[in-house]
Amino acid sequence: MPRVGVLALQGDVREHTASLQRLGIEPLLVKTPEQLALVDALVLPGGESTAIAHLLITSGLREPLQERLNSGMPAFGTCAGLIALSSEVLDGRADQWSFHALDVSVRRNGYGRQVASFETPVELSTGDLVPGVFIRAPRIERFGDSVEVLATHDHGDGAHPVLVRQGAVWGCSFHPELTSNTVIHEIFVKAL
Repeated sequence: MPRVGVLALQGDVREHTASLQRLGIEPLLVKTPEQLALVDALVLPGGESTAIAHLLITSGLREPLQERLNSGMPAFGTCAGLIALSSEVLDGRADQWSFHALDVSVRRNGYGRQVASFETPVELSTGDLVPGVFIRAPRIERFGDSVEVLATHDHGDGAHPVLVRQGAVWGCSFHPELTSNTVIHEIFVKAL
């Protein structure tokens, strides 16, 4: 079984850890480049995207993580993690950067601010129905030809991607870690 890590700088670290533990996986909490070197795959949690970007720099993880992603390390980003993995942040701060690991353009808070957060069932391409918890969620507004769409959501303006995969890198607009449903984590782990 590959060693799975959870980026443990800010955000839904505890919740992703619990989801993986429900699958019988004891993830390594990654806070340093040395810990990153010990994992075969990494979960990038939801949280505050600019805070996570800042902490990736101050922890010394930005360059080593970029190298690991460039060399094909599997990764799964939810919400702010999706933003960090994207190739373009449409409404980011002037100093905001991303890893360019997923050929997607995302809009931060694409479904609205905190008060517009919502929960809705999301059907995966596997046929599984999972709870979708959208909290200040990024919206995927563009995806490249090499990106596989694994789930969509129609928020009243047509279906658009909410779970995508490009090779070994996965991105999710919503928070599967905030529910007891582990289907998405299980699919990601089985693909390792």
